[in-house]
Amino acid sequence: MIANQSPGRSHSMELLIAYYHKPSTKLRNHLVMLNAGLVRKIAHRVSYQCSEPYQDLEQIGYFGLIRAIERFNPHQGCAFSSFAVPYIRGEMLHFLRDKGSVVKIPRRWQELQKEGQKVREELTLKLGRTPKDAEIAQALEVSVQEWRESKAAAQNRSPLSLDATVGQMVDYPVTLGDTLPDPYDQERKHLEEDRYQLEGALNQLEDKTQAAIKYVFLSELPRKEAAKRIGISPMTVTRRLQRGVEQLGVLLQAQDAERLAS
Repeated sequence: MIANQSPGRSHSMELLIAYYHKPSTKLRNHLVMLNAGLVRKIAHRVSYQCSEPYQDLEQIGYFGLIRAIERFNPHQGCAFSSFAVPYIRGEMLHFLRDKGSVVKIPRRWQELQKEGQKVREELTLKLGRTPKDAEIAQALEVSVQEWRESKAAAQNRSPLSLDATVGQMVDYPVTLGDTLPDPYDQERKHLEEDRYQLEGALNQLEDKTQAAIKYVFLSELPRKEAAKRIGISPMTVTRRLQRGVEQLGVLLQAQDAERLAS
């Protein structure tokens, strides 16, 4: 499936797969840069329907993009852009509702909605079914696009339930509630990233020092048992633990410095 994508999208998908299997702040930030255009596009659309500055919406949208990157499963067969849009838009809507921002609707669209409601009722009685957007637009003598834009503006002004569908995955809908920040999920991500960093630092230690730390600190074995499994004395285990902890501190500090610089 990737072979049929453009080179840019193919590269982005490769990075998403890499991030899914081994998350890192550096890779995530790179993915954010690659998909920044999606955030800007949605921020422009939303800014036309509210009183908040475009720049604020754009910044908020990046939080939604990050959450989409962290939750995206590249093996489900869904395009990342389709997956990310509800998260980005949901974050902006959540921000607007928190601030109690009033959505501004052009007077023409307000009048169009009032007329459209009457036309919809008349056409429903006449046709015996719910009229299509094209039929309502024709009766109003406006374009289908303008009718849909006025309708979308009116819908965006109404409070949304957390169960409201804002997107669609391959086999299930994405609700507004799904797009809101989950502190437990964020904490799990941070712990997972810390674990990857620790494993990376451990792999740089000498084999016996690495084994001593894993047996004593991670598996919680007595030092005598650890010494027996490694093939060294308990006193040597103690010395290797002291040396290993010092080396881990240096390595982890170096990783943090590299992450902040990236």
